[in-house]
Amino acid sequence: MDRKTILLLAVSVLILLGMLYLVGIEQVIAALKIANLYLIALAIVIQVATYFLYTLRWQILNKIAGMDVSIKKLLPMVLVGLAVNNITPSGRGGGEPVRAYLLYKDNEKYTFDETFAAVVADRALDTFPFVVLAAITISSMALFFNFDTWLLVVMVLAVIAILIILFALIYMCINPGFGSRVEGWIVGIVRRFYKKNSESFENSIHDAIVGFQHTMRVVMSDKKGLVYTLTLSFIIWIFEIVRVYFVFLAFGANVNLIVIGEVFIVACLVGMIPLLPGGLGAIDGLMILLYSAAGVSASVSAAATVIERLISFWMATILGMVILPYYGSSVLDKISFSGTPEEIEETIASESDN
Repeated sequence: MDRKTILLLAVSVLILLGMLYLVGIEQVIAALKIANLYLIALAIVIQVATYFLYTLRWQILNKIAGMDVSIKKLLPMVLVGLAVNNITPSGRGGGEPVRAYLLYKDNEKYTFDETFAAVVADRALDTFPFVVLAAITISSMALFFNFDTWLLVVMVLAVIAILIILFALIYMCINPGFGSRVEGWIVGIVRRFYKKNSESFENSIHDAIVGFQHTMRVVMSDKKGLVYTLTLSFIIWIFEIVRVYFVFLAFGANVNLIVIGEVFIVACLVGMIPLLPGGLGAIDGLMILLYSAAGVSASVSAAATVIERLISFWMATILGMVILPYYGSSVLDKISFSGTPEEIEETIASESDN
């Protein structure tokens, strides 16, 4: 991690500590002491099961695209991808090109374009149920929560932006003409900012887009596989919400599962804004405020949020960073973990061409 990433992580932790101070650290500690460890252990088991479901969905998409890789090999890559997502202020997108690169380097009979296309398909299938749940959540919260209009507008715009990106990716794959226009737009940017060896880089962009379109078309043509993976995506999101529910039960807070889901979806929306690594600090503070607004005491909201984030954020981050050295330095040493997904992808793509 570079200095910028460390600084952002420090700012995020300070924001969280500030929230805990306002709530009352002694009260939070008192709430932690009464927690039911068995229910917290169950929440951890649910999170581990979620990692396997993530991996299973990616494995199915890889098979559809003609890449047969075992779950045993894919699971560590998923954890590394989650860790990179968590430590980069990249709207949860920095880990996707890294995950594609790890699969490409582990099985060099596959091209980076193929592995990246499968990862994008995996991300798209994860995004679809999120958009559905987000639309339901925003509608419900507009009716039952007393939010400022600007906050609702921001959430609606965030969902619309996600939908536009999702449909643009799908349309690019079914409409070659649109894909060519996207390629022209990217090449135009490259020519403006990338003067050295521009022609070689433009050829790489063309090959990447063509390979990406082909693999995505293969994936989308398998209707049975898409239904299966889409069902898995909804199950994954249900698991995520149920995990939070059990954490609150561990503190004796019998919060309505629908309220848990609504707050979780809103927190995920905030986490997609590329300001702080993994939304750390911002998500925590928002969750404490919203659960408190829903009738949970501030001390219990803070304690439950701390445990929930230890399970959902820090566990994946630590596991991924422990696994990362197994894959060696290579391009991962060249990636600025504070960079955008596009910068990470560009670095990886240029490395794979070499």
